[in-house]
Amino acid sequence: SNIGGSLTPLGDPPLFLGFLHGVHFFWTFHLIPHMGVISIFLLFIFFLLDLIYYKKEKENIPKEVQKEPIKIEGLYNILFLGGIIGAVLMSGVWKAGKINLLGVQLYIQNIVRDLIIVVMGLLSWYVTPKRVREDNAFTWFPIKEVAYLFAGIFMTIVPALAILRAGSQGSLAFIINNVKEPFHYFWITGGLSSFLDNAPTYLTFLNTALGKFFPSMEELDAVHSLMAHKTVFLEAISAGAVFMGANTYIGNAPNFMVRSIAEENGVVMPSFFGYMLKYSIPILIPSFILVTLVFFRG
Repeated sequence: SNIGGSLTPLGDPPLFLGFLHGVHFFWTFHLIPHMGVISIFLLFIFFLLDLIYYKKEKENIPKEVQKEPIKIEGLYNILFLGGIIGAVLMSGVWKAGKINLLGVQLYIQNIVRDLIIVVMGLLSWYVTPKRVREDNAFTWFPIKEVAYLFAGIFMTIVPALAILRAGSQGSLAFIINNVKEPFHYFWITGGLSSFLDNAPTYLTFLNTALGKFFPSMEELDAVHSLMAHKTVFLEAISAGAVFMGANTYIGNAPNFMVRSIAEENGVVMPSFFGYMLKYSIPILIPSFILVTLVFFRG
């Protein structure tokens, strides 16, 4: 999900923020080669793992199993999913202005987007038979767990993000000032995105690149110039923020949700550091090194 999320701004929040700041919607297709290299590498690893586990379990597979035809229930939910995707895309294209609510400036398009998403969810809940949710063992627990965890994360990372936003004037100036080559942007954006929220991290290093290469331009013109003349740097920032969200459970909310759903269904999952030691470091990090050597050597 993290690797495939690089194809469009709808795939991951950092790319959507880039879209809101002027990156063209289909510019992310520049990441297709990067996604392809990692996907082929990971699919090969997954095939080997499946082969190993299949050979271990082959003796326990019953010779006769009950066969059921493949069918899809609740296909109409695709309409509601399309409504959600359309609402997100609309909020990036439609500029309806702002309103002041209790001293807080809110964008009208974002309010409309959130209302549409809530309505789509309620409609899906209403029209989908309860039996379908029961057959899928649906519960609210994983969603609640992820909501509680990330609410805490978002509250506690505010100081860290503020330091990053301070750029060369902040406590991490030595990091910002030494980010020069494409692979620097790839690894520092990705490394921080693994433990912090990847959306503001993406914006931080996007602004760092804009300030470094086009300091006197307006933001929109600078973003367009970055796309046209410094493409590899924008690719590095985008790929780092999206790809390395897979390094930890908290790098991307769906990671933790998958873990929670699996545990609720009796699947033993590794701990936070166990996941990093058993999967991220031996499998993902080599794939990122490969991408660095192929695309971001400088």
